[in-house]
Amino acid sequence: MAETLAVVGIVANIIQLIDFGSRVLKRLEEYQSKLGEIPEVFRHIKAELPVLLDALRQTKVAIDTGCMQDETKMALLPAVEGCGAQIKSLNDVIVKALPVSGDSWARRGRKALGSLRYDAKVEKITAVVRGYIQTLTYHAATSSTLRCSADRALPRPAPSSTVPFRRDPHFVDREILVEIDCKSQQSASRVALVGLGGVGKSQLAVEYSYRVREKSPATWVFWVHASSIARFEEGYRKIAERAKLPGWDQPDVDILRLVYSWLCDEANGRWVIIIDNADDLGVFSCPLDRYKGSKGDVSSNAAATLLESLPQSPNGSILITSRSRDVAFRLTGSYADIIRVHPMDQSHALALLRNKLEGSFEQDDAAALVEALDYMPLAITQAAAYISQRAPRVTVSRYLQDLGKDDRDRAKLLDIDIGDSRRDGTASNSIIATWQISFKHIRRERPSATRLLSLMSLFDRRGIPESLLSGRYQEGNDASSDFEDDLNTLTSFSLVATDVEGHQFEMHRLVQFSTRKWLELQGELEGWREKYVTLMDDSYPVGQYENWKACQALFPHAQTVVAYRPTDGGALEAWASVLFKAAWYAREMGSYYIAEEMDRSALDAREATLGGEHPSTLTSVNNLGSVLESQGKYEEAEAMHRRALETSEKVLGPEHLSTLTSVNNLGSVLESQGKYEEAEAMHRRALETKEKVLGPEHPSTLTSVNNLGSVLESQGKYEEAEAMHWRALETKEKVLGPEHPDTLASAGNLGSVLERQGKYEEAEVMHRRALETKEKVLGPEHPSTLASAGNLGSVLERQGKYEEAEAMHRRVLETKEKVLGPEHPFTLTSANNLGLALRRQGKYKEAEAMHRRALETSEKVLGPEHPSTLTSAGNLGSVLESQDKYEEAEAMHRRALETSEKVLGPEHPSTLTSANNFGSVLESQGKYEEAEAMHRRVLETKEKVLGPEHPSTLTSANNLGLALGRQGKYEEAEAMHRRALETSEKVLGPEHPFTLTCAGNLGSVLERQGKYEEAEVMHRRALETSEKVLGPEHPSTLTSASNLGSVLERQGKVRRGRSDAPAGARNK
Repeated sequence: MAETLAVVGIVANIIQLIDFGSRVLKRLEEYQSKLGEIPEVFRHIKAELPVLLDALRQTKVAIDTGCMQDETKMALLPAVEGCGAQIKSLNDVIVKALPVSGDSWARRGRKALGSLRYDAKVEKITAVVRGYIQTLTYHAATSSTLRCSADRALPRPAPSSTVPFRRDPHFVDREILVEIDCKSQQSASRVALVGLGGVGKSQLAVEYSYRVREKSPATWVFWVHASSIARFEEGYRKIAERAKLPGWDQPDVDILRLVYSWLCDEANGRWVIIIDNADDLGVFSCPLDRYKGSKGDVSSNAAATLLESLPQSPNGSILITSRSRDVAFRLTGSYADIIRVHPMDQSHALALLRNKLEGSFEQDDAAALVEALDYMPLAITQAAAYISQRAPRVTVSRYLQDLGKDDRDRAKLLDIDIGDSRRDGTASNSIIATWQISFKHIRRERPSATRLLSLMSLFDRRGIPESLLSGRYQEGNDASSDFEDDLNTLTSFSLVATDVEGHQFEMHRLVQFSTRKWLELQGELEGWREKYVTLMDDSYPVGQYENWKACQALFPHAQTVVAYRPTDGGALEAWASVLFKAAWYAREMGSYYIAEEMDRSALDAREATLGGEHPSTLTSVNNLGSVLESQGKYEEAEAMHRRALETSEKVLGPEHLSTLTSVNNLGSVLESQGKYEEAEAMHRRALETKEKVLGPEHPSTLTSVNNLGSVLESQGKYEEAEAMHWRALETKEKVLGPEHPDTLASAGNLGSVLERQGKYEEAEVMHRRALETKEKVLGPEHPSTLASAGNLGSVLERQGKYEEAEAMHRRVLETKEKVLGPEHPFTLTSANNLGLALRRQGKYKEAEAMHRRALETSEKVLGPEHPSTLTSAGNLGSVLESQDKYEEAEAMHRRALETSEKVLGPEHPSTLTSANNFGSVLESQGKYEEAEAMHRRVLETKEKVLGPEHPSTLTSANNLGLALGRQGKYEEAEAMHRRALETSEKVLGPEHPFTLTCAGNLGSVLERQGKYEEAEVMHRRALETSEKVLGPEHPSTLTSASNLGSVLERQGKVRRGRSDAPAGARNK
C-alpha cells in the first residue's frame, strides 16, 4: 500500500515540479528579454532548467506507459523531491537577487550588488541539478527498453519525411541554409527563421528538409503546421501515422503525449521537426483543456500547452518559421538562435526571376522590377507566374509599366493569387493578402500598434523619425499606450526596421503600400492622410538656411504629402502649407522642377480654399514666379509676378509691403530678360514708395536700393550703381551693424560694381572684407560665404593672380559639393568659374573637363534649354577654341546661339554673347566674312537694345574692329577702334582696363597701316597706364609691353627676337 502511495506521490510531484520549474524558467526568460542580460551564474542554471524539465517529462511518460518498474519509481522519489527543493531554493534567490520591472533604480542597484553574494549558492544548485538530470535520464532511458510486448512486435518503419511540398527546382540559395545547419549542430537545438510573410522562410525550410534527407537518410523529417492547435495536432498525428506508433489511430489517444514520448526516446533515432507558420503565441500558450472543452483533471496529459509538447531531446532538432520575433524567442529561448530572413539582394532576386521565367528579357527591366517588388521572393514568384501565364502579350517591361501606374492598378497586380503547389494550400499567394494576415493579428492583439503602423505607412519608407511618431498616433482609448511596446510589436513582425542608433525607422515600400490598401478597405485611409498632413505642417520648417538640416531630413516625407491631397477644407489648407514650405527648400537646393510642382499644387489648393485674392494665395503666386524664373521660364514668371502685383494693388493697395515685394519680383524677372529700362522703373518705384512709407533707413528700403544698383550696373551705369551700393552699405552699417549679413551682401554688391569699373584693388578689399566677416558670422560653409569667396576669386583673376584665383574657386567648388551637392545649380556655377580660371592659365584640358562636367550636369538637372546650360555650352566652346578644336567649338557655339534665340529671343544679352562667341570661332577658322557679319549683327542689336555707349556695346565694336583688321580693312577697323576707345574713355574713364585694351587694339591697327609714330604713342599710353593701374606683371601689362616692342622694332628703334604675343585683345 505504501509503495502504491509512493508511486502516486511521485507522479503528483513531477506534475507540480514541471509547472513550478516552468514558471521559474519563464521568469528568467522575461528578465533577459525585458531588462537585459542576466548574470553569468544565472545563465548556467537557465540552460540546465529546460533539460531538467524534459528529463522529468520523460520520467512521467515512462511511468504513465508502464515501462518503469516499481523499484525504479521508489528509487527515483528522493531525486524528484530533491529537484523540487533545488528549484525552490533557486526561486528564493531569484526573488532576492534579480530586479523586476517595477523596481526603482536604487532598488535595482542594491539587488545588483547583493546578487554577488549568491553566486556560490547558485553554482551549487546548478551542480546538484546536473546530478539529478543524469539520474533521471539514465532511469528513463533504461525503462524505455522494457516496452510492452505488443510494442516490440510492431515492425520499425524506415525513417522518412512528412514534408507535404515538392522540392523547388528554381530554388535560389542565399547561404541561410548554411547558417541553419551550423546552429542545428548543437544537441536538442531549436532554430527559428523570422521575417515578413512572403520573404521565403517556408521555402528555405522545404529546401533544408530535402538536404537533411539527402545528407542523412536515417534521419526522420517531420512537418507541422502551427497556424492553429488543430493543425498542430494534425501534424503530430501524421508523425504518429508515419512512424506507426502503437495506438495512433485509436479515437481516445492523446496524440500529443504519444508523439512527444516517441520523440524523446533516443532509441527511435535522429529526427528534425519543421514547425511552420508559428506566428501566434496564443496557439502555443493556450491551455489544451480549454481548447478541448475538458473540465476534468488534466494531470494525465503529457503537456498542458503545445509549448510543452515540443521535446528537447538530444536526438532531435527543431526548425521554426515565424513572422514574429517574440514568438520565435519564446519557442527557442534565445535570440542567438533566431535567423532573420530579409528580402533577397539584387543578384539573388534576379536569379529567382530568371529561374522562374522562360525566355529572354532586358536586364535593366528585370533589375527595375525586382527593386519595385522590394526583392520579396513571393512577389517575384507571383510576377513571374503572371508574366508566364500571359506571355507573349505580357513581358517584364509591360508588367513593370503596369506596376508603376496608379494605386488601383498596382493593387490589382499585387493582389492576384496564382496557385503554387509548393506553398501551404490555406495560405494566400498574394503578397497583399499575406501581409494583411499580420495586420489583422496585430489589430486584434495590440490595436495601438496598428495605429502606429497606419501612420508610418504614409511617410517616405526611409528615415522615419521617432520624434514625429511618439504621441502622434494614439486615440483616446489608448492614450497611455507605450510607444516602445507598439514599436516592438511592429519590429517583431518585421514590418518596421530601425537604424543603427534606433531613432529612425524604415519600411519596405510594398509593406507601406499594402498597409494603405488595407486602410482603404477599412475606410480609414482618408482620416490617416489628414492626420499625416497636419503632422507634417506642424513639423516642417520654412526653407531658410538655418533650417536646412531639418528640412533635408524631412523633405522626403514632405514629398509624399503631394499624393495625399485631402478633401476637407482645413486639412487642404495644411496640405498647401506643407507644399509651400517644402517648395521653398527645394528651390534653395536647386530642385526647380520639384519646387514648381509643389508651388503649383499649393497655389491651386489656396485658390480653392482661400480664394484668388487672399494674401497667402498671392505669396504662392510670387513663389511660383520665382521658381519659374530660376528655370529660365522668364515669360511665365513675368506673367505670374504681374498677376501678383495687379491683385495685390487691388486688394492691399499700392503702398502695402506685399505689393512692393511683387514690384521687386517683377523688376527682377524683367532684368533677367534684359528689359533693363522697365526693370529700372520697377525698382525705382519700389524704392521711392518704401522711402515714403518705411523711411530711407528701413532694411526693406535698403534692399530696394541694392536692387536698383544692380539693374543700373546691368545697363553699364556704373557710377550711379556704385553710388547706390555705397548708400546701401553705409546705411546698413549704421542701422544693422557692420557684421549683419545684409550689410555684408551690400559690401559684395559694391565690390562687384567696383570690379566692373576696373577698380580691382578696391573691389578685392571689399570682397575680402565680406568674405572674412561672413566666415566669422555665418561660418565657412554658408552659401552666402561661398558666394563671397567666388566673388573674391573672380577679382583675383581680373588682376592676373591666377593661382590665388584658382585656389579660391577650388575651395568654393569643393565646399558647395559638400553642402549643396554636386548637381546643385550653384555648384555648377562654381565649376564653370574654376574652368575659366584654369583656361586663363592655359590649363586647357582641365578647363575642358570642368566645363564638360558643368554642361552635362546642367543638361541633366536644368534641361538642355536652360540659360545656365547655354552658358556652360558657350564656356566649353571657348576652351575648345583655345585648343584649336575649331569644329567642335563652332558646333558648341552654334548650339548655344540657336537655342538662346529660341528660348530668350534674338535681342537678349545672353543671345548676343553667344553670337559674339560664334563670330570669334568663325574668325579663328578664317571665315572672316561670316565672322564680320556676326559681329555687325551683335553690334547693331546692342546699340538698339543697350545703347551705343553701353560697355557691352563697346566690346562688340572692338571685336568687329579686330575682324575687319584680319581682312585688311584697316581704315574701317581703325574707325571702329577709335569709336570704342573714345566712348570707353568717356563712359569708363581713361584708366579702365577695357579702355587700355581699346588703346592697344587701335595701336595695332595703326601699326598695320604703317602709322608707326601714332601706334607707338598709343602702345606707350596703354603700357604706362597698365603698369600704374594693374601692375608691371599683369598679363595685360605684358601684352602692352609686347605690342610696344613690336612697333619700336618696326621703326628700327630696338632689335629683339620674334614675339608670338597677340597684336590685339578680344573681349567676350
